[in-house]
Amino acid sequence: MMYPGLFMYHCAVKGMVPMHIANGMYGAVLVDDVVPLPKVDKEFYLAQSEWYARKDADGKYSFDYENGIARHPSHRVFNGAEGALTGVHALQATVGDTLRFFVLNEGPNDTSSFHIIGTIFDKVYREGDIVSSPRFGIQTTTIPSGGSSVIELRVPVPGIYTIVDHAIFSLYQGLVGELVVKGPDNPEIFEIIKPGGAVPHQHQK
Repeated sequence: MMYPGLFMYHCAVKGMVPMHIANGMYGAVLVDDVVPLPKVDKEFYLAQSEWYARKDADGKYSFDYENGIARHPSHRVFNGAEGALTGVHALQATVGDTLRFFVLNEGPNDTSSFHIIGTIFDKVYREGDIVSSPRFGIQTTTIPSGGSSVIELRVPVPGIYTIVDHAIFSLYQGLVGELVVKGPDNPEIFEIIKPGGAVPHQHQK
């Protein structure tokens, strides 16, 4: 291909594209530049999607065309299923790891406000553009429907970091993931104060 970057692919059957995408017929392809991105400790692939489903009389679900047109999804998920990135399926890392996220927003309708609670993104290659210089110090990045982003960060303290679309009510439709980071505590950066515990000494500036 002539253009390096992270791209969405999907079918283009006449008249059926929205339904096919909304039912999971999509994916992402990474085209490396002549000089590939630097190596990192771990890489993850996340795909955000919306479902438009209605429950029929027999208890099964079918595609809801009307709500697709109205842009009222019944579900929003990462990687094709509720819980695909939580619990035993949560993403795993170690304190100090350099992490790279290849994030696709397949839509088919909504823009994503991609965010990992408790982190700041060190590098964001917006809209999957890995040729231009990345942006630094981003908290939440916008990914259009059918678009992508390549995000790098380090997490300096252990914890469970929640992955969301900051259109935050999406949480209640199933759109949530977890990044579990293990390793030694670093009270210079963050310390949990237990009830009744002493407040850490505040250094004078």
